Amino acid sequence: MIYNKDIAFTTAELLLKIKAVKLSPKDLFTWASGIQSPIYCDNRITLSYPEIRTFIRQHFVKAIQESSFQPEAIAGVATGGIAQGALVAQEMGLPFAYVRSGKKEHGLTNQIEGEVRQGQRIVVVEDLISTGGSSLSAVQALRDAGCNVKGMVAIFTYNLTKADKAFREANCDLITLTDYDHLIEKAVEIGFISDSDVKILQNFKKLLS
Repeated sequence: MIYNKDIAFTTAELLLKIKAVKLSPKDLFTWASGIQSPIYCDNRITLSYPEIRTFIRQHFVKAIQESSFQPEAIAGVATGGIAQGALVAQEMGLPFAYVRSGKKEHGLTNQIEGEVRQGQRIVVVEDLISTGGSSLSAVQALRDAGCNVKGMVAIFTYNLTKADKAFREANCDLITLTDYDHLIEKAVEIGFISDSDVKILQNFKKLLS
């Protein structure tokens, strides 16, 4: 669910302007999975821009406050959600922890870093949602630790059907600041791509779904 339509367009424009999201319908990017993609998203770049970092933090906080989540703690998903989550926790005066993709193979073999409690209401912070797999793995790790995960907030989602289904099945509400469709619309409006490129980008999304 998009938090706010106006915020979705503003967030999309900010991501495009600092090249946190790059659109290249003809010269494709190769994702780590090997997928050839006309879009590449690295929202960690937002952390290098104080005004944009503040904008994201403030609207994450507003989205959480206006939701029914009522968290007692914030958890970030490693690695992209760690800094954003810590900023949100600081703003809200709440405890913070983060969740690794898997347990460490040394030391205490933790997957969750930081203190969480049985039954604690937690909101998870993520930077990017594609299929939802890694994000929901973090949710499950927190639930396995006895936490009450109320939902997740993220900067951007590809709006994939498989992700929507995965979040519904996991009973985890998702709120995002922007998404693939708002991003494409804004990219055309401000001249980042042409109308003829839109079909390529729309077909790519259908392919992933």
